[in-house]
Amino acid sequence: MSNDAMSTTVSTPGKIIAVHLSYRSRAEQRGRIPAFPSYFFKPASSVAASGSTLERPAGAELLAFEGEIALIIGTRTRRVSPDDAWAAISGVTAANDFGTYDLRTADKGSNVRSKGGDGFTPLGPVVIPAARLNPSALRVRTWANGVLVQEDTTDGLIFSFGQIIADLSQLMTLEPGDVILTGTPAGSSVALPGDVIEVEVDAPTQPGAPTTGRLVTTITEGATEFGDYGNKPSADDHQRIEAWGSEEVWRAAQADGRAPADATAADEMTADAPATAATDVTTGATDPFELTEDLRERILSVGVATLSSQLRRRGYNDVSIDGVSSNKPGAHMVGRARTLRFIPFRPDLFASHGGGFNAQKRAFDTVNPGEVLVVEARGERGTGTVGDVLALRAQVRGAAGIVTDGGVRDFDIVASFDIPTFSQGAHPAVLGRRHVPWETDVTIACGGASVQPGDVIVGDGDGVIVIPVALVAEVVADAVEQEREDAFVAEMVAAGEPVDGLFPMNAAWKKRYLDTQETR
Repeated sequence: MSNDAMSTTVSTPGKIIAVHLSYRSRAEQRGRIPAFPSYFFKPASSVAASGSTLERPAGAELLAFEGEIALIIGTRTRRVSPDDAWAAISGVTAANDFGTYDLRTADKGSNVRSKGGDGFTPLGPVVIPAARLNPSALRVRTWANGVLVQEDTTDGLIFSFGQIIADLSQLMTLEPGDVILTGTPAGSSVALPGDVIEVEVDAPTQPGAPTTGRLVTTITEGATEFGDYGNKPSADDHQRIEAWGSEEVWRAAQADGRAPADATAADEMTADAPATAATDVTTGATDPFELTEDLRERILSVGVATLSSQLRRRGYNDVSIDGVSSNKPGAHMVGRARTLRFIPFRPDLFASHGGGFNAQKRAFDTVNPGEVLVVEARGERGTGTVGDVLALRAQVRGAAGIVTDGGVRDFDIVASFDIPTFSQGAHPAVLGRRHVPWETDVTIACGGASVQPGDVIVGDGDGVIVIPVALVAEVVADAVEQEREDAFVAEMVAAGEPVDGLFPMNAAWKKRYLDTQETR
């Protein structure tokens, strides 16, 4: 392809690299904003042309579309800077990153089977030369059966194209013809046999408004069943919500007959379904932050009050979960957040969301070892939000703790468990008195603090705080040092020294403190 001529062909790429989360709208929908991009591979055999049909695998329920902007590498690229990265791109086209959520349990985040099937990466129909484009002024749109369901621009990206290319080229050589799928915005959902999905990438504000045209894919039903020598499609309610885009959309699809009305995870969940603590529950992507055992011990070595002080110094004054206390005096808790949200009670909503394997049961039945289950109950103390059975389930699954800004039923029994539970106190009433269990693994508000899945939650006798993962390392390091200083001050006060000039330490006392540290 020349530098300024449109092309109607996309060569078979040597490799296809896809970004997990890159649009802010999608990340907010998922309830987590990643600090850095993460990736997975798709095979070249998954490429298809516009006008192709795509077979939903036999036995699968959750084939989802994701309209994306595809970048085509034009020159051999290694260790390029973000500012120079666009020069490595020869063209831009439309892509549809199809995937079957029913096969995620077979992949453990790799997406080999869930997104690697034949025809699962349609590209085209036209390649727009990169030289004609401003990468910050592109738009991607998706239609399902003629209805616009996705629309966003590159202004909504968390990670620029330059950052993505530069990041990848730090590790691997990008070859001419390689394709980078740059992530999908909010609005991805499930496609059924007979549906027609169209994706278009264009630059409406640039001269000539160049466009790829619409990439068209028609969904068909597969007839060949999976053999017994590998994982078969298996769906649970968590995957259904993820695939459809939200629980509300899934429930609406049930009401419209587009999703099975009797689908429930109660008899379909597999032991492999929950994501691990090091896996993003919304994307299957590996989380770059890891709460190691060493880091966990360092956090437990300092108090919540000290951590809170360090967060305030950085401008984080609203990260305490107010009004909650532990049912186990002396308990110290640390773990990564898994979230559950309740909404105010309404009879019709409780009828549709309160029964069966609801959001509350899903949260407690899928919490992972080392995680803290954080519950948004709007500060409502007039009913229980967890009782003995669910608290025991969380303990058996290895959860590090439970935090709710509501009440706890079976309070004395729950207090006898090993797992610490922080709450507003005891209440005998059941959930349906004030709440509807609504959704899991989303950003919530608990005790006046915003909590995102994956945040680090720390609790002790002084309360509970939320630490964004990007701040954990520096906050903990400074908190450890602060407690050393506080211990020195306490030692001096115990020896009879006055607090004036000592607490906080003036220059003279600071020098004396540092001298004692050098001799230890």
